[in-house]
Amino acid sequence: MTSSRASGRTFPADFLWGSATASYQIEGAVTEDGRGPSIWDTFSGTPGKTLNGDTGAVAADHYHRVDEDVALMKDLGLHAYRFSIAWPRVQPTGSGAFNPKGLDFYSRLVDQLRGADIAPVVTLYHWDLPQPLEDAGGWPNRDTAYRFADYARKVAEVLGDRVEIWTTFNEPWCSAYLGYASGVHAPGRNSHADSLAAAHHLNLAHGLGGRAIREVLPDAKLSITLNLHVTRAASTAPEDVDAKRRIDNLANEIFLQPVLEGRYPEELLADTASVTDWSFVHDGDAELCQVPLSVLGINYYSTGLVKKREGEYVPGDGTPGPDGHKSSPVSAWPAADDVEWLPQPGPYTAMGWNIEPEGLTELLVDVHTRYPEVPLAVTENGAAFYDTVAEDGRVHDVDRVTYLHDHIDAVGDAIDKGVDVRGYFVWSLMDNFEWAYGYDRRFGIVHVDYDTLVRTRKDSSYWYAELVRTNTIPTIESAADLT
Repeated sequence: MTSSRASGRTFPADFLWGSATASYQIEGAVTEDGRGPSIWDTFSGTPGKTLNGDTGAVAADHYHRVDEDVALMKDLGLHAYRFSIAWPRVQPTGSGAFNPKGLDFYSRLVDQLRGADIAPVVTLYHWDLPQPLEDAGGWPNRDTAYRFADYARKVAEVLGDRVEIWTTFNEPWCSAYLGYASGVHAPGRNSHADSLAAAHHLNLAHGLGGRAIREVLPDAKLSITLNLHVTRAASTAPEDVDAKRRIDNLANEIFLQPVLEGRYPEELLADTASVTDWSFVHDGDAELCQVPLSVLGINYYSTGLVKKREGEYVPGDGTPGPDGHKSSPVSAWPAADDVEWLPQPGPYTAMGWNIEPEGLTELLVDVHTRYPEVPLAVTENGAAFYDTVAEDGRVHDVDRVTYLHDHIDAVGDAIDKGVDVRGYFVWSLMDNFEWAYGYDRRFGIVHVDYDTLVRTRKDSSYWYAELVRTNTIPTIESAADLT
C-alpha cells in the first residue's frame, strides 16, 4: 500500500492523542471476582456464532496485566486512554447490587492512568450487556434504558472527577442493527422492529445516563461515540439518490438528530412505517435523548456505495455491507431490502473494508457544518492486517503505518477547513477479540501472542509514539528505524 500524502503536518499544541480498547475484547477473566455473564459470553459460547468458536474468556488477559499495559501506554507517551467498563463486572445482573471488586478494578485502573499522566476516557457501554437484562428483553425493552441510568450514576459516584471524559455509548448502530436485526453480533436476534426499538432505547439511555452522570458530577465532560457512515449514491438517478437518503437516515440521522436536536426525522419514521409504528417512543422521549455534549466521538473506517436494487432481494446472498459482514438471514437495514451495496475499489484492510482517508475529512467537515458548536474527536480509527513477528523480533506493519499516516493527515485536512477536532484515538492499543471474527483480525499497534499473551510493539506503535512526542506526522519510512 502506497501513500500520496505528505508527512510533516503539525497539530495544535493541545491536541489529544490516545488509543482505545473495549472491555470484552481485552479483559478476559469473565468468571472472576463476581463478574456476571454478558450477551457476548452467551453469543460467543454458542457454536457457529464466531469464527473458530473464539470467545473473550481470556482475550488479551488485560484484567491480570493492567500494570504491564499501563506501563506500555506510558512508554507510548499517550495523552489519553479510551476504555470501556464491563457492565456485568460492576453490576452482575444489570440491576440491583453492585460488585465492589469490579468497581475496585476500574478505580485502580483510573488511578494508575492518572499516575502515568494519562487521561482516562471512559465508555460506559461497549456492547457487553448483562445477560439477565437481555433475558428480560434487552435493548428493545424500555426498562433497559433506566437500568443503564442507574449503572451510569453508580460508576460516576465511584470514579468521580478522576475521569476526563464520560462516553455513554460506543456505536449504538452496531448494538441495534447488528445485534437485533442481522444477528451477526450479540445477542444474535433477527427483528427489524426490535432493532428500531433498540435504537430508540439506546438514545433514551444516553439521555438518561448523561443526566445521571451530571447529577453526580455537574461539570462532567459528556460524550457519545457514533460510527457515522459515509455513504454515496452510485449515480445521480433519483432512485439511487433516494437509496442513499434512506441509508443516511437509518445509519446517521436516527442517532444524530435525537442526540443533538431532540427529535427524530419525519422521513425516517415514514421510511420504516412498514416495519414499526414507533409506538415505543413516548411523549417527551425525543427531548430526553438530548443532553448537552462536551464532545462528539466519531469512529471511521471506510465508505459505502449504494444504488436501488434491481430484482428481488435474496436474504443471505453474501453481498458485502459497510459493516464488514456478509449479509445474514435478515438484512441489518430495516425497510431497505431494495438498497444494494456495491463493491468499493481497493486497497482493502483484512476486514475487506476499502481504504479512503478522504472519507474521514468529508465526514468531519459535514458534521461540523451541521453542528459547528459541537467539538469533535476521532475516537476510533485504525486497520486490521495479518501481522507476524519477524526474525528480528519486530512486527513490520508498514500497511498499518501507511493507513494511520494518511488518515491522521486527513484529520489535519479537516482542521485546516475549520473543523474543531480535539483529539484522535487509534484503534486499537493491542490485538484483541474482534467480535464475530474472533482472533483472526489484528487491529493493534501492539502485537499479542495469544498462546503466551506476550506483548510486542509493532512498527506502528513506534511511529505513533513519535507522532505523539513531536505532534508532527512522521514519515512512513521512519517507522522501521524508530525505537
